[in-house]
Amino acid sequence: KHFESDIILLCVRWYLKYPLSYRNLSDMMKERGLSVSHTTILRWVQEYSPIMCQKIKKHISPTGDSWRMDETYLKIRGVDHYLYRAVDSHGATIDFWLSKHRDKASAKRFFSKALGACHNSMPRVITTDKYPATAVAIQEHLYGGLFSCHLQHRMTKYLNNIVEQDHRFIKKIVQPMMGFHSYKSACATLSGIEVMHMIHKGQAGKPDVISEIKLINRLFGVA
Repeated sequence: KHFESDIILLCVRWYLKYPLSYRNLSDMMKERGLSVSHTTILRWVQEYSPIMCQKIKKHISPTGDSWRMDETYLKIRGVDHYLYRAVDSHGATIDFWLSKHRDKASAKRFFSKALGACHNSMPRVITTDKYPATAVAIQEHLYGGLFSCHLQHRMTKYLNNIVEQDHRFIKKIVQPMMGFHSYKSACATLSGIEVMHMIHKGQAGKPDVISEIKLINRLFGVA
């Protein structure tokens, strides 16, 4: 951490935003006359991504009440894990949750996390695929009072194209990483990737690079 804060944030931001490996970033810093080990950049990303995710929450614009929810899989040490994600009808990210399993309990935890975020409102409609565990999770939350009794649950695959297309950005960034080595590191890195994706979609201000840099610097108190 003896490097200048703007260099640290630059590496973190680039890694989370573009399909780069840690070694790619290390080489790019060398071109700028800076000798930064790829393992050092890894530690920066692991430490500052969750902080960025926490600090960005109060800057995110309110999302819509029509949710499109789906899961995509990621590998951690060669084992499939499931990334639960939801977007609204305009494509704005509602929330995300990485789980070791694709089951009712994981779906319930995702919905609880999503409704706990200050930028999300009570859903009017939730659109999912026809996976039975998700339907049961929604029904149990309805009976438990987490969801409004007027909630409409649609199980229509073609209406979920918007969230399936949104998965592609996450996959594009994750692909050069060649898989994750632990659940903890995957959660940390994915939280930063999701934040950068939200910023890119204009959920925290203007969706341009200069506004993005100013926002991230402001989050970390960097002039």
